[in-house]
Amino acid sequence: MTPAHRAPDLEVFETQGLGDASYLLASEGEALLLDPQRDAWRFLQVAQRRGWRVRHVLETHVHNDYVSGAIETRAATGAEIVAPARGGYAFAHRPADEGTELELGALRVVARATPGHTPEHLAWEVHAARSGTTDPWAVFTGGSLLVGSAGRTDLLGPERTAELCAAQFQTLRRLAALPSRTRILPTHGAGSFCVAGPTDAARVTSVAAERASNPLLGLPDAAAFELRLLGSAGRYPAYYPRMAPINRAGPPVLGGLPQVPGLSADGVAALVARGVGVVDARDRVAFAAAHVPGALNVELSSSFGAYVAWLLEFDGPIVIVVPDPVGEALEEAILQLIRIGWSRIEGVMAGGMAAWVAADRPVSSYPVATVADVAAGIASGTGPAVVDVRQPTEWRDEGEIPGAIQVFVADLPGRLDELRGRGGLDVVCKSGQRAAMAASLLDAAGIAVRLLADGGAPEVIEALQRAGRGAGPLGRP
Repeated sequence: MTPAHRAPDLEVFETQGLGDASYLLASEGEALLLDPQRDAWRFLQVAQRRGWRVRHVLETHVHNDYVSGAIETRAATGAEIVAPARGGYAFAHRPADEGTELELGALRVVARATPGHTPEHLAWEVHAARSGTTDPWAVFTGGSLLVGSAGRTDLLGPERTAELCAAQFQTLRRLAALPSRTRILPTHGAGSFCVAGPTDAARVTSVAAERASNPLLGLPDAAAFELRLLGSAGRYPAYYPRMAPINRAGPPVLGGLPQVPGLSADGVAALVARGVGVVDARDRVAFAAAHVPGALNVELSSSFGAYVAWLLEFDGPIVIVVPDPVGEALEEAILQLIRIGWSRIEGVMAGGMAAWVAADRPVSSYPVATVADVAAGIASGTGPAVVDVRQPTEWRDEGEIPGAIQVFVADLPGRLDELRGRGGLDVVCKSGQRAAMAASLLDAAGIAVRLLADGGAPEVIEALQRAGRGAGPLGRP
């Protein structure tokens, strides 16, 4: 662009726990917000600080991984919601399809139909309206063309996967035909369950870079594309089918982070007696040493909300136990949960686990193990049975522990009966985080467990190989 037509102002917001990006695009003081999460107030604070008026909220597709912040944004700013015409939205919006245009300051933003990740999916091209060129400066690609990958096509069920794979194949060819210097600004990225297989850690890319390095762009036909696209795709959360209906109907406006009451140990105990679940967000070793009987341990990492919603009945009533510093931890826990539509957070235990112990309430615990402990038990044949709760793709790609019982952590609640009566289990994953979730589920079911808290299956396999209990190329004995 010439100095008179400089690049637009762009703010990129990464939401690590979801593996997604949202965007604020501005020109001449006018802005649009694309694919915002529910906590849209964080984007609006930046727009206000930069003196931008948010005129439009654009959606690329009906989101399956988070609750949209489009209605939240409109309530705060009066911005127009512009969304795919075929998305089935029940609230007021401007329907968009191939060729729909918006003006934003000195920019022209044009919708392109890019089905594949979802049937109604749109990409949004950004043109400098007064530059004299028809080449787009950038394109917001949502869940179509990603950095080194593409959005998966199996989220709507097996009956539509082949159709959507064929559509995604054509969509990627269309996007790859754009001018080389066009910037690619995807919504999904590293860490998103909506990504099919590995993706680069970078958030943005260009058409030229993707032509040179994206393995999905060099495939000869839709059949080869489908095999490559989904061959390395892992499992996605069980709550995903809940997201699209929420987004189509339009979620309630929050206006800010909800307040959650502090509860005494007695108050928590009373809720537990009524069937309210306890989610303990402390680290795995502290949880193993002492926890509320029946509690689920999901450490407060960037994937906290996803695994809570994956392992528990969606939006069931819960009480949270958080680590120090309590204020920051509670805010982060609530934030992650509201992003996926969780509304029934009954409270947080004031004083944490120390308050529970001080109230002389029952406490559960289980031992932790080291990599050497687990490997020695396997090598000698005298240790507990090992339960490996990694994803199936990890068993394939990273190796299998000889003799281990393979149960992905999200499948564990449905397979507890077959694990009873084994006289104790060692629980492992890749790093310990999912093993901690699994150990807490097993402990709640009355099954004796020992948690591999530091390290995981790859280290166990390596230790066995060093000890002469060899494994084949994929970890098979």
